[in-house]
Amino acid sequence: MISPFDIEPEFWREGAACADRSDVDFFATPEDTAEIARAKAICASCPVLDDCLGFAIETNQPDGVWGGYTAKGRAKIRRRWLEDLRKAS
Repeated sequence: MISPFDIEPEFWREGAACADRSDVDFFATPEDTAEIARAKAICASCPVLDDCLGFAIETNQPDGVWGGYTAKGRAKIRRRWLEDLRKAS
């Protein structure tokens, strides 16, 4: 996973499929499943999906859809990532 200190966030964000999508709320409430599904659909074809998800995991973004995952989904990935880091050290 890319460290947020290794890249400028603006670099990958410029190429993101969501960059010019003001018509979709990537920070919808958890109850707004339709809007979350719309955001995830945009993420699915994003060329910087992995960078976005990596940034969100490493910086522990608390809200929104990042890399195709909601905060709940990212929390599971982050726990595994932190566990792997602990095992590696």
